[in-house]
Amino acid sequence: MKERFDFLIAGAGFSGLTVAQQLAERTGSRCLVVDRRDHLGGNSYDHHDAAGVLIHPYGPHYFRSNSRDVVAYLSRFTGWHEVKYRVLSYTDDRYWSFPVNLLTFEQLMGREATEEEFVHWLSEQRVPIDAPANSEEQVLSMVGRELYEKFYRGYTLKQWQRDPKELDASVCARIPVRTNRDDRYLAESFQALPRDGYTALFRKMLESVDPLVEVRLGTDYREVT
Repeated sequence: MKERFDFLIAGAGFSGLTVAQQLAERTGSRCLVVDRRDHLGGNSYDHHDAAGVLIHPYGPHYFRSNSRDVVAYLSRFTGWHEVKYRVLSYTDDRYWSFPVNLLTFEQLMGREATEEEFVHWLSEQRVPIDAPANSEEQVLSMVGRELYEKFYRGYTLKQWQRDPKELDASVCARIPVRTNRDDRYLAESFQALPRDGYTALFRKMLESVDPLVEVRLGTDYREVT
């Protein structure tokens, strides 16, 4: 006889596991979570490599939120290493402050500058595009051709294996441009990494509602419907 569940949830990432945990906790529902991958966490999955270093196979994932409720909820399952995510862009044989901000402009000019000067320079560089149709047009409308070629086009080709013209405008629209010296990549009030990693966080979520939630990895949802 087949086991009976109240809900079938496709995907064992942040969204799927949160929905399952909340349904089980709040309503006592039995949930089956399936995922085609062989691990929890979707792209947020992490694990220790042969040297014992905790790594993110799908690229670094920094948790951030402006919601106290979200932070309080996840804090039930993990402690935190609070961080301020800062990056540098390497191009033209040097490191640049990124995302684009006043420090980047000063590096470009080779001298100190004011915010007013940078605002004026940007206004002259931007390409007037009212409704950008792709990521190239989006960036050109934000910072102009020079910074687009210096920072955005090559990285986008490397990261996505796609020309910016082939990507929706929203992909690059999410990268901030600041006219002050704020060089943080993210602006949310809470920025952190789970103390023991994302996978440990997800396991704690499941433990909190065991045995109401079952997870089957390496499984397509169509195999169980």
